[in-house]
Amino acid sequence: MKISRTNFGMALALASAGLVVAPAQAQTNCGLRDIVVKRLESGYGEGLAAGGLHSDSQVLEVWAAPKTGTWTVLITSADGRTCVLASGTDWHQKDLALIQLGVPG
Repeated sequence: MKISRTNFGMALALASAGLVVAPAQAQTNCGLRDIVVKRLESGYGEGLAAGGLHSDSQVLEVWAAPKTGTWTVLITSADGRTCVLASGTDWHQKDLALIQLGVPG
């Protein structure tokens, strides 16, 4: 069966529309920090790779597994609630000592 470009484009647009979820309906991937961290360590072999203060009440962290290349970005609130913002594969890391920081004066 041959599909025309127009029909393929329309099918792709309709399929993509099904992937968009309204914020009120979006399912959050959050939990207590201790539980989320244990899952990353035991289930994926990930460890803390980087992190920093996102705001006065939130910490942003990147967890990664050098052996498998998986990575996860977490945000943790002061109340201990941790949410997964993103995750993926093919993690690579640069040595910060090799990066020239700032602008020469």
